Amino acid sequence: MADARARRIAQFIEPLRVAPGSTVDLAGDFDPRYKAAMSKGEGVALLAEGVELLAEYQARLAAQDSRGVLLCLQAMDAAGKDGTIQHVMSGLNPQGVRVSSFKVPSDEEIDHDYLWRYACRLPRRGEIGIFNRSHYEEVLVVRVHPEYLRRQRLPQESSDPGVWERRFREINEWERHLSDNGFSVVKVFLNLSKEEQRRRFLSRIDRPEKNWKFSSADVRERRHWDAYQRAYSEVLSATSTEWAPWYVIPADRKWFARICAAAVLGHALMEIDPQYPTVGEQAREDLKTARRELEREAPDARSRAVGG
Repeated sequence: MADARARRIAQFIEPLRVAPGSTVDLAGDFDPRYKAAMSKGEGVALLAEGVELLAEYQARLAAQDSRGVLLCLQAMDAAGKDGTIQHVMSGLNPQGVRVSSFKVPSDEEIDHDYLWRYACRLPRRGEIGIFNRSHYEEVLVVRVHPEYLRRQRLPQESSDPGVWERRFREINEWERHLSDNGFSVVKVFLNLSKEEQRRRFLSRIDRPEKNWKFSSADVRERRHWDAYQRAYSEVLSATSTEWAPWYVIPADRKWFARICAAAVLGHALMEIDPQYPTVGEQAREDLKTARRELEREAPDARSRAVGG
C-alpha cells in the first residue's frame, strides 16, 4: 500500500520537476494555471490526506532523529507562500518544524559570507525546516537589484561579472554537502502569473482586512517582473540537481498549489522512509518489568489484594 501511494505521488509531481541539466524558459515551460484532472472539492479532500501523510512521516522522522528536511519556498509577491505553509503544515507537530523568513540582511549578517545567515537557520536532525524565501534570494533579488550586491561589501574579485555562475556552483555544492550529511533539500517555486498577481494585489487593497498585507513596494517590485522571470529561469536551469531538484508549482489556483506542495514534501519524506527505532533485548525486558509494576498498581488489583 505504501509503495503504491509513493508511486502515485511520484507520478503526480513528475510534471513539476525541473530535470537536472535542462535549460528552463519559465514562461514557455510551465503554465501557472495548470492543474491535474480534478475538481476543487476533490483537491480539498486530497490535501487532507496529504496533511495526514505528512504528520505520519514527521513523527517517524523525529523518532529516528538521524535525518532532516529543508523546504525552500521561493515565489513572486502574493504567490501564496504563507498560505502554503499554513495549510500544508497544519497537521504537523510545531515542535518539529522551524520556519525562517529572510528580510533585508542585518549589519552582522553582511559581515559574514552570503550563506552564513541561512546556515544559522538550518533544521536539526529529526526536524523539518522551512525557508520562507531562502538562500536563492542571493541570486534573484540581489541580481535584479545590483545595488544590493554592492551593499555586501565584497572584495573586487568577488563581485565581477562571473559572480552569478560562482554562486550557482557554491549553492549546488552547499546543498550537496547538506544532502551528504543527511539533510534532504526540497526546493519549490510557486509559479504565479502576472495577471493573477495583479488581481491579488487589488484584493489586498480593496479588502480592509487584507490592507496590512500590501505595500507600495510590492508595486515597485512588480515593475521588474520580466527581469525576475529571466533570473528565475537561470536559477532553475543552473541549480536543479539530482540531489536537490527544483519543483515548479502552478500557483494561480491556491488549492492546487497547496496539494502540489504537500505532494512534493511528502515524496521527499517517503524517499527517506524514516522508521521508529527498535529496542534491544534488555530494553524489552525492562518494558515487561515496568508493565508488571504498573499493572499491580491498577485499582482492581489493589482491591483484590486487600480483600485477600
